[in-house]
Amino acid sequence: MSDKKEHIIYDQDGKPGKDRPWIFRTYAGHTNVRASNELYRSNLAKGQTGLSIAFDLATQCGYSSDEDIARPEIGKVGVPINTLDDFAILFDQMAMDEINTSMTINGTSMWLLSLYIALAEERGIDLAKLQGTTQNDLIKEFLARGTYVFPPDQSIKLIVDMYEYCLNNIPKWNPSNVCSYHLQEAGATPVQELAYSLVTAITVLDAIKERNCFSDEDFERCVGRVSFFVNAGMRFVEEMCKMRAFTELWDEICQQRYGVKNAKYRRFRYGVQVNSLGLTEEQPENNAWRILIEALGVTLSRNARCRALQLPAWNEALSLPRPWDQQWSLRLQQILAYETDLLEYPDLFDGSLVVESKVNDLKTKAKAEIQKILDAGGGVEAIKTGYMKSQLVISQSERMAKINTGEQIVVGKNRWADGIASPLLDAADGGVFKVDPDSAAETINALLETKAKRDNSKVEACLKQLMDDAKAGKNLMAASIACAHARVSTGEWSATLREVYGEYRPPTGVEGQTLSLENDKLQTVREKVAKFMEEFGHRPRIVVGKPGLDGHSNGAEMISVAARHAGFDVIYFGIRLSAVDIVQSAIEEDVDVIGISLLSGSHNEIIEQLMQELDKEGAKDAIPVILGGIIPQADIPELHKKGIRQVFTPKDYDLMDIMNTIMDIVMENKQRNA
Repeated sequence: MSDKKEHIIYDQDGKPGKDRPWIFRTYAGHTNVRASNELYRSNLAKGQTGLSIAFDLATQCGYSSDEDIARPEIGKVGVPINTLDDFAILFDQMAMDEINTSMTINGTSMWLLSLYIALAEERGIDLAKLQGTTQNDLIKEFLARGTYVFPPDQSIKLIVDMYEYCLNNIPKWNPSNVCSYHLQEAGATPVQELAYSLVTAITVLDAIKERNCFSDEDFERCVGRVSFFVNAGMRFVEEMCKMRAFTELWDEICQQRYGVKNAKYRRFRYGVQVNSLGLTEEQPENNAWRILIEALGVTLSRNARCRALQLPAWNEALSLPRPWDQQWSLRLQQILAYETDLLEYPDLFDGSLVVESKVNDLKTKAKAEIQKILDAGGGVEAIKTGYMKSQLVISQSERMAKINTGEQIVVGKNRWADGIASPLLDAADGGVFKVDPDSAAETINALLETKAKRDNSKVEACLKQLMDDAKAGKNLMAASIACAHARVSTGEWSATLREVYGEYRPPTGVEGQTLSLENDKLQTVREKVAKFMEEFGHRPRIVVGKPGLDGHSNGAEMISVAARHAGFDVIYFGIRLSAVDIVQSAIEEDVDVIGISLLSGSHNEIIEQLMQELDKEGAKDAIPVILGGIIPQADIPELHKKGIRQVFTPKDYDLMDIMNTIMDIVMENKQRNA
């Protein structure tokens, strides 16, 4: 009879031990490569054990910093990368063969991985030693985040190219990281997170199977390289059960659909960033406790514990976090891992009837949703039809309605909203980080210097080879690595493939959606709408616009749904429109108000462009503009000076309060111009 105790972890030799901590990461990058390199080396010195690189929106969407569409975004939400020379500075004094690098990059994943490989080759590093992950989940980009570049079929083709290359050349690299994080940010329920992310993994693996580029043994290794990146919200018991359901469902899919025999390749390997959607602008210090509780959901259960964790900062609903804010988040997980006894025990929930029942319930519902999508043609088809997108918009609308009615309590927002002002906001910088607007010049000058020095005949030859290989349907990794060595830029690589593959605009998911919200405020808005119709002979019309490269569309979608629910005619074409596009639509549709949504920190530059365009068209006084998004309070007076009539920030959560204000602005403007 064994004398082992159930509460002790034993190693393979039977000796008592404890688990190793997960990888500590901080999602970081800003301003330019020099500043980001300093930040990464500083974070590693503070005890961070892995890199998580945030790229700016231009890099993510395949534009070089010197292109007009890119200029407002340079260095705003991440580091700008144009050529291999940028990467050399970004990884200066860092041992690429020792660090584990995660890149949050999707539409241009192949390009950024090619740059990483080319830099390693120039440094004489054995590629087999490279470890890391390219996020490369294009299905969730079409659903939730918007940094896609190419159409769905071609996007999946590029992912398969990367698996084929990586397995044979950099076997420790995860070519894609199926990402449910952004699905939850877009409103996904736990069941939707499980179903849509597993459908994504199935879509990729089915495409790899169809190419038939691996032996059975290599295909098992390929399955073993599929990793996941998930979200964890405030309902931390349900989130823990979700992670156990993920683990069990993935094992079943690997065995039953793909016949993977080796248990090592069926392991559900995942990293986490806990929820940012639930962080509040009001009483922002409360977010520190929210972040800690969310971290428990992915660390408590040993059998479903994350392999890597990155935490948002307490002030992310206000603006970009400062280095100190990120340090505070890093310290939180270090305290959890090193000061508590969490890592000393076997799984705490094995044998719990409650947990088992909840896990089985999530699995049953997720399986039904997965089968529904597969029966309708699979993941790519569900993007094209807009099925998954519309389901997320419905879930987000229901979540917002519950917060609006108070059914879902958010402390400091819709309950106990009065409180002592936070001293964390008293610093001279207002507790938020701002990118130095002059720093963009350093990035553009570096790009111009590289273009001046490089061999342009070699650049042209490499781009021609890339285009020829794309037209021939070949694997594009070799041609892309050659482009990287030749100092081709991000915009040049992407433009070449855009020419072959074209571009794509997915369904917005807002058509036909309504809010489950009926209250006095809604009636007030509808009365104003009725009065407007009586006076002016038509419903109030609003163009909802997402200018620039910011693809976080929740706010625009909720305003579109709420406006339609209140009685407006709504024109919403989705993300990535230029200021010219939005103004032209507004004029052609003869709208009464323009609603702009921006979250990337580029609001000052983009609003300047938009107001200049309205002025040029003689419509600045005729069409009022309102703005919503993550807008620092300090920026609001200047935005009003530029002509913005009202700014809504995350604290403005009541959709009918917003619609009431918009309706007042519309009525006042109409009467003034009558």
